[in-house]
Amino acid sequence: SLILTREDGAPKAIVMRQGRLFVDDRWVELGRDDARRIAEFEKGARAAMPEAQHIGREAADIAFTALGEVAAVLGNHPDRTRGRIEQMRKDLDKRLSNVVTPTHFSGKVLGDGIADALGENVPILVGELVGGAVTAALSGDAERLKRLDSLDAKIEAAVQPRADALGRRADKLCRQMVELDAIDNALSYRYDGRPLELLRVELKDNKSSGADKP
Repeated sequence: SLILTREDGAPKAIVMRQGRLFVDDRWVELGRDDARRIAEFEKGARAAMPEAQHIGREAADIAFTALGEVAAVLGNHPDRTRGRIEQMRKDLDKRLSNVVTPTHFSGKVLGDGIADALGENVPILVGELVGGAVTAALSGDAERLKRLDSLDAKIEAAVQPRADALGRRADKLCRQMVELDAIDNALSYRYDGRPLELLRVELKDNKSSGADKP
C-alpha cells in the first residue's frame, strides 16, 4: 500500500492499494478511470522515492565536498577540520538514509534530522574557518592568502560536474512530480465536495531557459 498521512487538515490518512482508495476510515467507491489513476499515482510515487533519496544524499555530500576544499585552505588545523567535516558527512548521511527510503518519507523528520546533524557542528566549523582566515590576514601569511585567490576555482572544479549531474536528476524528479500532479488533478473522486489534492505543484518561470519548472 501507499499510505499518505498528515497532522493537520482533512482527510488525515489516505491508503492506495492497486487501484483501490481508502480515505480516513473507509474504502471508497471509484469509477474505472479513477481506479486506473490511483494505480498510476501509486506506481509513480513508488518510483520517485529512491530518486528523492539519492538527490538528498548527493546534495549533502556535494556541500561537504565544498566545505572540505574551504577547510584545506582556511583552517588553522586542516586535518582536524577535515575530520569534523567527514564525521558530519557520515552523521547526516545516516539520518538521510533513515528518513528518506524507497518506502518511507517524512518532511518533518527530514528537517529535524538535518537540523540535529548540523546544528551542533556547523557553528564550530565556521568558527574554525573564520579563525583561520583572520589568522592568515593578521600574520601576513602570504601563501595562504594566495591560495584564497584560487579557492573559488578549486571549489567549482571539485563540485560543478557533480552539481550539474544532480541538477539533471532533480529536473527529472520535478517532471515526475508534474506527472503525478496531473494524475491527481484528473481524479473525479471528491472528498466532502472537494478534490483530494494529493499533490500540489507550483510552476515558476525559469527565465534562463524560457521554460516553466516546479
